[in-house]
Amino acid sequence: MNPYILLMILSQFIASFSQILLKKSSEKEYPNRIREYLNVLVIVGYGMMFISLFLTMIAYKGFENFAAVPVLESMGYIIVMLLSRIFFKESITARKGLGIALIIGGIIVYSMV
Repeated sequence: MNPYILLMILSQFIASFSQILLKKSSEKEYPNRIREYLNVLVIVGYGMMFISLFLTMIAYKGFENFAAVPVLESMGYIIVMLLSRIFFKESITARKGLGIALIIGGIIVYSMV
């Protein structure tokens, strides 16, 4: 397997986890606006987003055909949904399940072509 594909998948995991941290921070009450934006969860979350961006830029160097990039990035939707289930106990509704099934189906169809 192409190591750049693995790097892109790692980047998606990091970006997805950073979104979970940012959502976790938004659920808390803060005494003022400064503390709302300058707290550990927000700083780490945006730091992880920056790392994800950097890894994605490196991964792009290994792609001759950029048509695969949206397919790999769509995995982020799946990862965020699963992490939301784990950390926030969000339910996976039939509509979410259908959406995830369509994404996975699209990934499978693309990989077969």
